[in-house]
Amino acid sequence: MNTIIGLIIIAIGSFGQSSSYVPINKVKNWSWENFWLTQGIFAWLVFPFLGALLAVPSGGSLSELIFTEEAFKSMIYGMLWGVGGLTFGLSMRYLGIALGQSIALGTCAAFGTLFPALLGGMDLLHGNGLILLIGVSITLAGIAVIGYAGSLRARNMTEEERKAAVKDFALTKGLLVALLAGVMSACFNLGLEAGSGIVEKVKAAGANELFALNPVILLVTMGGFTTNAIYCIFQNIKNKSGKEYLSVPGSVLINNVLFCALAGVLWYSQFFGLGMGKSYFADSPVMLAFSWSILMSLNVIFSNLWGIILNEWKGAGKQTITVLIVGMCILIFSLLFPNLV
Repeated sequence: MNTIIGLIIIAIGSFGQSSSYVPINKVKNWSWENFWLTQGIFAWLVFPFLGALLAVPSGGSLSELIFTEEAFKSMIYGMLWGVGGLTFGLSMRYLGIALGQSIALGTCAAFGTLFPALLGGMDLLHGNGLILLIGVSITLAGIAVIGYAGSLRARNMTEEERKAAVKDFALTKGLLVALLAGVMSACFNLGLEAGSGIVEKVKAAGANELFALNPVILLVTMGGFTTNAIYCIFQNIKNKSGKEYLSVPGSVLINNVLFCALAGVLWYSQFFGLGMGKSYFADSPVMLAFSWSILMSLNVIFSNLWGIILNEWKGAGKQTITVLIVGMCILIFSLLFPNLV
């Protein structure tokens, strides 16, 4: 029963993340770097900070919990993840929500799940390690099928149809960016693992176990914000787009900030849900190790559902849609696999 509750919580957070790129479409008269930095303030600083405060026991302070030797490691991994987060946004730009998230999150699922297991000394050829490896392989198979559906869609669409579905569609460039995004984004989970001592410290201080991971999430996102802020400010200077922040009418400025805030809280919900969901997997080492892959699989499923809703798959043909559905079914099976063996 605990496993089911944990999966539901992670799924709710995943749905929020997969929905986070929808509000960005409502941002007006801002260049990419402007809305990316603004939503990042909310996604990587404001809401993670508020989430971390939930882990502070009565009479304690957040600084006492997170200022440890492990904090620096988590932030460094966060900076590396920030490169992934930056290119992740670009993969949406070139491939659309459905295909962009599928490729990036598939790569992220594999590296983010297997690297911590290997660094932790897990044997991937026997016992729980083998189950974990098979589960990740099933996840990759499902994402590969979805990626194939994306290639079929691109092959069968005219240039005009591609531009209508995704304005800046570029398959080759998008695939390269999405792969880079996936590899670097895996550093987020490495950052969470690096802060495991902080989690234990938070629990020992009497914090609610549901929120024990939140301070580490804040450390990782702070590192990621640093990387993204540097790049976006550089683009502001290079493109002279910094003036756009305040040159828009007041109503547009309010609109943009509100939708960026909405995008930020939706994005953060995936890790808020991951931390809560993992607390229900305490009795299952395999589910704990596989939780990252579960989150990525759910993100792919929900992102493709949004892709269908937003007509990114419009005109793709029955064969392509069938392949897409098969890939999503494989991903759903991958979520259940660890509990079937």
